Amino acid sequence: MKHLLTVTIALLCSLQVSAQDYTPLQYGAVKPTAATTKGLKDYYSDYFPIGVSVSPRNITGADTALILQQFNSLTTENTLKFGPVHPEEQRYSWDGADAIINFAQAHHLKVRGHTLCWHQQTPAWLFVDRKGAAVSKQVLLQRLKDHIFTVMQRYKGKIYAWDVVNEAIADDSTQFLRNSPWYQICGEEFIEKAFIYAHEADPDAILFYNDYNTEHPEKREHIYRLLKTLLDKKVPVQGVGLQAHWNLTAPTQKELITSIERFRSLGLQVQITELDISVLPPQSQRDSTWLAQPDVYTPQLEQQQVAQYTAVFKVFRQYKGVLTGVTFWNLSDKYTWLDRTPSAKGKKNYPLLFDSNLSPKKAYYAITEF
Repeated sequence: MKHLLTVTIALLCSLQVSAQDYTPLQYGAVKPTAATTKGLKDYYSDYFPIGVSVSPRNITGADTALILQQFNSLTTENTLKFGPVHPEEQRYSWDGADAIINFAQAHHLKVRGHTLCWHQQTPAWLFVDRKGAAVSKQVLLQRLKDHIFTVMQRYKGKIYAWDVVNEAIADDSTQFLRNSPWYQICGEEFIEKAFIYAHEADPDAILFYNDYNTEHPEKREHIYRLLKTLLDKKVPVQGVGLQAHWNLTAPTQKELITSIERFRSLGLQVQITELDISVLPPQSQRDSTWLAQPDVYTPQLEQQQVAQYTAVFKVFRQYKGVLTGVTFWNLSDKYTWLDRTPSAKGKKNYPLLFDSNLSPKKAYYAITEF
């Protein structure tokens, strides 16, 4: 007996098993803790980087361990948008962005910069002069150039890819470009110039056009038209970002494949840049009956979400080598931008792979067991 006990202890020591390595579950099962389990980045190490959008609060609190376990790429959610980083003409606000970039550098994480030119989250001074009148095209383009050079050169070598222009295509299928202040003052030229300035500021950065509803045929073709025009002019656009704010029924695998193939044909990198799968119904179904329903994540919704995540990740894996990154938009259901949209009507959404307690959901296991 003494000899058996000695052998057993020696075996355990040779395996370096520690009580801290395991967390007991019900029925006597054991589950590896964060220190001993693989993350999304590991499951997909032979496919593409797996990223997540973050704010400074994610890298200073309880979220930090989960980020480091699961992801190898970060996107700056809001801190590098024009308004937050450049609130006044002569003043930049670097604290939030610096914190994220420094965190990424310390932990050897890739970073995507988001975004240099967008019609939303812009500062009040950008489009007007001191008298409140619209500035000229020349002035606005110079402001854009100054902004791009200042921001990109600060993080040169630390941000490998940028969403240079965001959401310039109109949602109205009868229109081409969005009737934004950028378009009203500069016409189509602001898009071309933004990419040229960005390439001059950091020739090594990979430059993306980023948009949503890229699986809708009319919008997809308008984005294709824009990108082909830019490429024909030798404008240095190198990738297209599919935002991927999807729901339980859309896109279908066929629609997603069609979009990837369409943009692939231009010779561009394709990335999934802002992935989440909403469990709320289409806006056309968000009526008084829906509003009166309890705000819960039902087993039925959970299974539908599992099926949709499974379907789209099957396509993602199919396009290994074409897709060069997949990024989730927010870390967990605890915080998601979808909760703050007017169309949510105050309802809680559950669109991500981790629940409000930072635990993996069934969809997580569905996309890692392949």
